[in-house]
Amino acid sequence: MLAHPVESLAQPSTKVARIGFFYNGSRQSAVSTGRYGAFLQGMRELGYVEGTHFVVEERFVPDWNTARLAAVAAELVKLKVDLIVVTGGPTIIAVRQATSSIPVVVTIASDPLFVGIATSLSRPGGNFTGFSAILDEVSPKHIEYLQIAVPKLGRIGVLAKLGNPTNSRLRSRIEAEAAKRDLHVIAVDVDAQKDIDSALARFAQQRAEAFIILGDSFFVEQSKHIADIAIRHRLPSIYTGAEYPIAGGLMSYGPDFSDNFRRVAGYVDKILKGAKPGDLPFEQPNRFYLTINKRTAKALGVTISNELLLRADKVIE
Repeated sequence: MLAHPVESLAQPSTKVARIGFFYNGSRQSAVSTGRYGAFLQGMRELGYVEGTHFVVEERFVPDWNTARLAAVAAELVKLKVDLIVVTGGPTIIAVRQATSSIPVVVTIASDPLFVGIATSLSRPGGNFTGFSAILDEVSPKHIEYLQIAVPKLGRIGVLAKLGNPTNSRLRSRIEAEAAKRDLHVIAVDVDAQKDIDSALARFAQQRAEAFIILGDSFFVEQSKHIADIAIRHRLPSIYTGAEYPIAGGLMSYGPDFSDNFRRVAGYVDKILKGAKPGDLPFEQPNRFYLTINKRTAKALGVTISNELLLRADKVIE
């Protein structure tokens, strides 16, 4: 009698759970960055077997079309999934508008309070929970690391995603920090791959010596393209996620977003066992990682100082 309840707590439910995986980007991007695989790995680590304990209703929207996002969110609600795992600000907004009852676990939320999916981080109160990434304090470090890499830095570009409200706030944060350091900021909003080419050309024409890429899943999708164009213009750059230097960009500094996808399985497990998302706190990053691609530095003609190398958590040779 005592053994049975202990065993039931350790094992996933016998019901086959239907999990929506809603990603603001292409399937190729989610797979190649390891994000989708990390989620499935996290489920396996908790004893869940795909096809036996759960099935995934995966949905990918690579074109950032608002109407398409809304339609996919409505489709997942109609399928009566047990919960939805979401990635990307537009997917969060689409799901928030589609349902207030289905539990939603967020892999990366720039600011849950700002986008209206939580009343507080410790007790969200609604149907959303997951991982928060309030990056206000990361942007000054991006400037600092670029100044170390480019000692005579005077003009800095900022690449932002058009329509991303948290990008607007981060840009203001960068502009304030840049003013303290006597740096001139050139900010450009982009909405498609072709815009990236013209934005980086503008940075070069206006004599920016480096640029910062603000956080958005669109830029994860475009990591390799941005890295290639940056090398063509010989522009050092930095992003929040390590996917960027892995794809050929110069540097990244921020949380380990890929690990969020593995750990999000823990939230899924708790919810499938009866926990309410509104009672589960949004987890905030407690560590930030600096990744440097030395091959890219060589291609850019940038000498990475020992000071920067000593600070790095990972160096791609």
